[in-house]
Amino acid sequence: MSDGLKQRVLAEARAAGFNAARVTTPAGIDAAVGERLADFLRQGRHGDMQWMASTAQRRRHPANLWPSVRSIVVLGMSYAPAHDPLAILAEKNRGAISCYAQCADYHKIVRSALKRVAASLAATADVKIFVDTAPLMEKPLGQAAGLGWQGKHTNLVSRQFGSWLFLGVILTTAELEPDPAECDHCGSCRRCLEVCPTRAFPAPYQLDARRCIAYLTIEHRGHIPDEFRRAIGNRVFGCDDCLAVCPWNKFALAARHTKLAALAGAASPPLGELLALDDRQFRSRFAGSPVKRTGRDRVVRNALIAAGNSGDVTLIPALQRLLDDASPLVRAMAVWALRRLAPPEAWRLLREERAAREPDGDVRREWGSLA
Repeated sequence: MSDGLKQRVLAEARAAGFNAARVTTPAGIDAAVGERLADFLRQGRHGDMQWMASTAQRRRHPANLWPSVRSIVVLGMSYAPAHDPLAILAEKNRGAISCYAQCADYHKIVRSALKRVAASLAATADVKIFVDTAPLMEKPLGQAAGLGWQGKHTNLVSRQFGSWLFLGVILTTAELEPDPAECDHCGSCRRCLEVCPTRAFPAPYQLDARRCIAYLTIEHRGHIPDEFRRAIGNRVFGCDDCLAVCPWNKFALAARHTKLAALAGAASPPLGELLALDDRQFRSRFAGSPVKRTGRDRVVRNALIAAGNSGDVTLIPALQRLLDDASPLVRAMAVWALRRLAPPEAWRLLREERAAREPDGDVRREWGSLA
């Protein structure tokens, strides 16, 4: 093993903007990690993220993805906010966007930095780099490398950076001295479990994505079940609650990478502006942001739920316009939001006028609901 090579890699990681970098090996991954993944999938807790099931065998262990791997460098880049990320939840007429999505797409930022670090290895070994782009379990790897531990909310927690780390991974054929794994420091704390608005944690260290607001507002392609809509509040893209309440965040310094600064208009957009977006305007507003990947229809769907929870009757004209939207996702949530905001008589007249001629069954069911 080359200690000199490892030190060059770690030095290059710091120069590239990573706040933490540690090393593990394929042997550092406990077999129980793969069993927990299998159990998660068996219970259907991945929802409609079918890519998790289709890549499960490769995801169980990094050697299944690349048999030649000898060492694994796990790197963390802090995106800790300089403000309280939960304060926006009190501003009911604005949309709450998860901290990670307020800046330029982290995949590109972290990938660029990873390429720089990998270059320090490439002269003497083969390398592969990953940022959420392959069937690789970055969080267990981060714990095995000593970067942090998987907390009760299932995310990685660091004693230095709290819950706010973007993770990147380099697999290499080089043999680097591994670092000690990190142990669990959650203790008896249950803040992350208790703050969850939709009770997405069946037990500590377990997540049911089907109940998670981040999944529902970002990954879920269909109609959001009625049981979760009120709990979503004004969250239009993701949820930071379980991350934000972690006591270890008191040690986390605000992110210093210049490319992780919030993009204009991405932090807490007024709901009225989101509801007015057509596809072209949506793509322009969120260009370069992770929000763009989810697409206009789903983001407007989420904004309509937020509007229904806002109590802001000035949004009613925007909701009425969206009753004619091309997307059934949008029309359905426009109906739901109007049911919440419109006076009863106005709602009754709208339903009499619209419900019978609505072509989509799911939207008709929203008209028929008195929830």
